[in-house]
Amino acid sequence: MFPENKQERGQRKLRILVAKPGLDGHDRGAKVVARALSDAGYEVIYTGLHQTPDMIAAAAVQEAVDAVGLSIMSGAHMTLFPAVIEALARRGAGDILVFGGGIIPEEDEEALRQAGVAALFRPGTSTQEIIDWIERVVRPRAEGRG
Repeated sequence: MFPENKQERGQRKLRILVAKPGLDGHDRGAKVVARALSDAGYEVIYTGLHQTPDMIAAAAVQEAVDAVGLSIMSGAHMTLFPAVIEALARRGAGDILVFGGGIIPEEDEEALRQAGVAALFRPGTSTQEIIDWIERVVRPRAEGRG
């Protein structure tokens, strides 16, 4: 069931920031995910290319988002995911869930989870799987915060 159907029953519209950190210029996947989330009824803020972790965290706080989705294809995931999480924490927003996808070797996934990444979606993951995760994990946390 899409979120817009749930919204009719009084649930608020979740706000998701989708960002491309670093110098990675491959944004097609991020745009596909951003569009799918928007079509599913979420309010999506897409930051565009070449964002620093501080820029992403500042936008997340300013926009009062419920989650931040990062798309990383450059191989810098072991640096960029933790840097965004740390930048959020410095702004008092360490409770914002960070999830992402891109080219992330399986052997790096556990370290990223340990660093605080809530979910990782591999190439080929359907947008419905991402939406299902948001409904299962992000929505209950967001509604618990009020």
